[in-house]
Amino acid sequence: MKKLTLIAAAALSLTACQNDSLADSSNSFEMKSTSAEYLTASSLPVTAVSGNITSNTTWSGVVEIDGVITVKDGATLTIQPGTFIKAKPNTSNTATGVLVIAKTGKINAVGTESQPIVFTSYKLLDGDEGTTAAPGDFGGVIILGDAPTNVPNTTTIEGLSGSDFYFGGTNPSHNGGILKYVRIEFAGYDLLAPNSGNEINGLTLGGVGNGTTLDHIQVSYGKDDSFEFFGGTVNASNLVSFASDDDNFDFDNGYTGTITCALALADSNSTHSLSGGVSDTNGIELDNNSSGTSTTLITHPVINNLTIVGIGTNLLFPTTTPSGPLYENGIHIRRHGRLTLNDAVITGYPTGIKVEGTGSELSSSSTYSSIKVHGFTTAVTGAGTAGIPATNLIVASSAALFGMTQPFFNSGAWNVSPRDCGNFKGIWTKYDFAIQE
Repeated sequence: MKKLTLIAAAALSLTACQNDSLADSSNSFEMKSTSAEYLTASSLPVTAVSGNITSNTTWSGVVEIDGVITVKDGATLTIQPGTFIKAKPNTSNTATGVLVIAKTGKINAVGTESQPIVFTSYKLLDGDEGTTAAPGDFGGVIILGDAPTNVPNTTTIEGLSGSDFYFGGTNPSHNGGILKYVRIEFAGYDLLAPNSGNEINGLTLGGVGNGTTLDHIQVSYGKDDSFEFFGGTVNASNLVSFASDDDNFDFDNGYTGTITCALALADSNSTHSLSGGVSDTNGIELDNNSSGTSTTLITHPVINNLTIVGIGTNLLFPTTTPSGPLYENGIHIRRHGRLTLNDAVITGYPTGIKVEGTGSELSSSSTYSSIKVHGFTTAVTGAGTAGIPATNLIVASSAALFGMTQPFFNSGAWNVSPRDCGNFKGIWTKYDFAIQE
């Protein structure tokens, strides 16, 4: 039976929606809870919330979201350190456990390294050690703003409908608030069917501006993408995508911000979305727009200090569907999208970097000498990749370490040092939710 690891904690007293928070009880990393004591939290009072938030509100303790919660009309939602947020389960084909910060709302979710804010599966907070969390148990977190995009300002964010969920505008300095030391686990929702193109991701950002702060955020075991940026100018730092079902990072609709210090880490036991019966899991997927047309505003993120780690050996070729490998490209740039990379390592995917289609390119503003790429079958292909030195390209059946201690999650003790720029092994992160008894 699978059981949650529980490190004995001192007695805690916490009442939902007060200013207390859960205390961290372990700084151990491997195979143990770090900063979230799920069984302890499951015994705490639960505050149920539903409907819109239109005045300043504070959450703490354990909060259960019923349906879609929208923060709007000038309201700010403050979430205290150590707060757990879960979805109220439902059996209908409607999204639940979805937190939306509309254009007119703000979020102030500032956790700490020892007490992160955790959006997670209700199954981890049910007090039953035998239940197992699954992708899609929590809906997801969505922040919307009026920063520039290359789609109309009346475009609705994926997975939802109605004017409250429009994104984009003319304000590059839009401020949607702060997310800091936050984990989002087992999130995602597909409105129609797998890979329908109408999904809610772990963290979705639509037209979010550079007045917003995104720092130390981990998304794990999502049902779709971990992070998706639809236009906007928001910058982000210290991002972790772990065990994504689809893409770790997805950029669309004219996103032009800068990401500093990011890790995409695969777990071969995670689920995998399919496209045409074939898995299409990528470290990064980047499009200008869905039609692949050129626009005045082009999707062109800048990423500094990026580490994409797939699997250690080229063994994940299923004997049944999906046909082909469970992983596709470390980075896939297509549909007129552009990308600037500075200090990047990509390893453990069939193709390291693939640039596809007219107008798509790995930008010449990249620091090519700082990019190192491995592929099981192809290291790099397409416009702009010729600038990467041949000595930095490896094609082999075993993935390259590129100086890291042991970066492959399914290959024993895990460590991306010296590329641990965001304290990826710190007590704010989490990589194992259960052990075999």
